Amino acid sequence: MGKVVTATFAGVVVLAAAGGGWALFHDERPPAAAPPVPTGTAPVTRADIAERQQVNGTISYDGAYTVNGAGGTLTRLPAIGATITRGRALYEADGRGVPLFYGPRPAWRAFALGMTPGRDVEQLERNLRALGYKGLTVDRHYGLSTYYAVRRWQHDAGLPVTGTVSLGQVVFLPRPLRVTGHDAHVGDSAGGRVLHGTSAVPIVSVALDPVMAPSVRRGDEVIVTLPDGDTRDGSVARVSTVAQTAAGQQDGGPPQSTIPVTIRLGGKPVRTLDQALVQVEIVARRHAGVITVPITALLAQPGGRFAVVTVEGNRHEKVPVETDLFDETAGLVEVTGVTEGAQVEVPKE
Repeated sequence: MGKVVTATFAGVVVLAAAGGGWALFHDERPPAAAPPVPTGTAPVTRADIAERQQVNGTISYDGAYTVNGAGGTLTRLPAIGATITRGRALYEADGRGVPLFYGPRPAWRAFALGMTPGRDVEQLERNLRALGYKGLTVDRHYGLSTYYAVRRWQHDAGLPVTGTVSLGQVVFLPRPLRVTGHDAHVGDSAGGRVLHGTSAVPIVSVALDPVMAPSVRRGDEVIVTLPDGDTRDGSVARVSTVAQTAAGQQDGGPPQSTIPVTIRLGGKPVRTLDQALVQVEIVARRHAGVITVPITALLAQPGGRFAVVTVEGNRHEKVPVETDLFDETAGLVEVTGVTEGAQVEVPKE
């Protein structure tokens, strides 16, 4: 009888008979079982949740402002894209700069001793104080303290030192101006529109489907994805109460109505092109005071259904649930089929 030689290579048994060939037999050892996933519990809670959806938006800058000149000949204009701040010249007429002061009220009269008190005087005084001129009272009265503060400012700005601010010597705008265009050229008369611009505050404009509008509220947090893939947190600053109707579609369809929504960005300054397209994750639906469980508690079941495992002491029970809104930001899902206060099984972090 032939001699039998046995060898094992990587789980395969090889038998060799002395007088003949090789025979192969697989080792039928069962594969090692996967270790169980460690679990914990989380409560079933009642909460307000919101489902979010991505919509298109456009980067722009808040506000729209026009600067009108008060006469003379334009001798200098700022570069398009420049940002003009308080005390800096918006333009130059007859060789003298016309500075920007902050305030919501446009200048409509000259400032001088003996003038009627008013909010415009207070606005001028606040700017002088902000520029470092002390010793004046911000009180709507153009008194001697204001007169002497104006003289010091005029001296430092290279303007005629008169103690009087003639109409057109300063321009009031609510905030810094980002210059976006010129309405006149150097050498033209400075008696009309000189330039225009926006604020320096970047915003995202969204033309929202009216169906989504009732769920979007001022102050809602959003996530904006920039063209380079970077993201910024933002919040809804304004939701228009008036729909806008765009022209008909290219395929000849009816005009489409949208709700203008303005989003203010947070974080570091945005360095991207004006009018660049962005993606905005915004609230699409909202439910208040509903039963919720962590999304991670859901177990997929046949037929697209879900279940959760409730835990009471050592007792674990799989319970079918119906789902509605998924709030991925909060990590919660609205369900029916379990009661508030119950504990459900979730993967342990």
